[in-house]
Amino acid sequence: MLPHLSAHFASALPELTAPWQAEATPEPRLLVLNEPLAAELGLDADALRTPEGVGLLTGVAPPPDAHPVAQVYSGHQFGGYAPRLGDGRALLLGELTHPDGSWRDLHLKGSGRTPFSRGGDGLAAVGPMLREYVISEAMHALGIPTTGSLAVVATGRDVQREAMLPGAVLARVARSHLRVGTFQYVAANGERELLERLVDHAIERHHPRAREAANPAVGLLEGVVTVQAALVARWMLVGFVHGVMNTDNMTISGESIDYGPCAFMDAFDPATVFSSIDHGGRYAYGNQPPVAEWNLSRFAETLLPLIDDDQDKAVETAVEVLQGFRTQYAAAWVAGMREKLGIPADAPQDLAHPLVDDLLPLLKDNGLDFTSFFRHLASAARGDAEPVRGMVLDLAGIDAWLARWRALGPDADAMDAVNPVYVPRNHRVEEALAAATAGDLGPVEQLVDVIRSPFVERPGLEAYAEPAPGGHPGYQTFCGT
Repeated sequence: MLPHLSAHFASALPELTAPWQAEATPEPRLLVLNEPLAAELGLDADALRTPEGVGLLTGVAPPPDAHPVAQVYSGHQFGGYAPRLGDGRALLLGELTHPDGSWRDLHLKGSGRTPFSRGGDGLAAVGPMLREYVISEAMHALGIPTTGSLAVVATGRDVQREAMLPGAVLARVARSHLRVGTFQYVAANGERELLERLVDHAIERHHPRAREAANPAVGLLEGVVTVQAALVARWMLVGFVHGVMNTDNMTISGESIDYGPCAFMDAFDPATVFSSIDHGGRYAYGNQPPVAEWNLSRFAETLLPLIDDDQDKAVETAVEVLQGFRTQYAAAWVAGMREKLGIPADAPQDLAHPLVDDLLPLLKDNGLDFTSFFRHLASAARGDAEPVRGMVLDLAGIDAWLARWRALGPDADAMDAVNPVYVPRNHRVEEALAAATAGDLGPVEQLVDVIRSPFVERPGLEAYAEPAPGGHPGYQTFCGT
């Protein structure tokens, strides 16, 4: 039985939608179906595998009561404002009702041109859509809020990129697709009543406690600042580089979204960039917290008319809320690093915090693999420092640091619970996507199986824990459009 789809967003905010239909798929073929996600959503996996199910997952044959729409929004892209972006190759089919009673968007990517395509073909290739599946599964397994990939369907239509590539559609699930850019679009058009409805919709879906605030718009801003500070700290703690932190890729829900030019950092370096188009390093690993704060400032600007009729007072209030980002991010980062280092909760801060600060230069100066270092560090907590020392050139420096750290009594088992053995290593991702593009899904399936249990070391999977030979220098990722 196929699911019922509601149209909450399309009904509440029709001004932000364009009713639309997905393009036909000549020879649709289900490549992957995320059965754990389907089960979480209460969906019948067997039904999704039928021709009718594939018709739903591609948008070609949505349920009769569905109202597919393309969403419109604005956005700052690499700092430059674009007043009208939107779903250029995507459709919101509608909302699923989660077993807990909340809503989940069922959204397509690569489903064809829309009124917001801006000259693009509206299509997607197998490789980038499977990348989103792989990375979103890894993020979910790591406990990081993320959109989910329900399915990837090959369309039977080739798409032109650097070469002709097999096409695909991704069926994505999210708490919503409300973005900072959604609010920017409404604010730029100066429609106060529409802005009020958008705020109400965002509060209803994601931040119900904002209703209790003296000013709900301020409550919403506080809620989004909080979830984004926590989210970006989680990215930083696992070495994740999003790659394209435009305001249209920052969600109001606090979920990670849009896994285009993203990757996990191998050797620790705050300047790490993977995106082929990020020539200035705007979205480098180390820049992600300040960019998030900048994006939130753009969000706050959209809410000023609802914060106070006196613009100076509205700005003062917004700035006060925004100042909480750095405090909340720093608290989340330090707490996460203490967990990664296994430092007991009662350890004095004046000893623990300098350990964190002093470790990062050691990582960078020695070119240490971020994931492996923290995993091997648990061995040092158990008395065997050689796995860590074997990674480091500056033995005097690491030995001095290890002595200070061990004096705090680190908990090795607690470290193993938060420091992954396996992340989607870039060379493994590329190998798997290349094989899938050529028709072999085995490597993707194996990779996903590995990363779904990131904290449990398993015999025979040692190769998935290792960085690329030679460090994979110059590795680049692409947005797929």
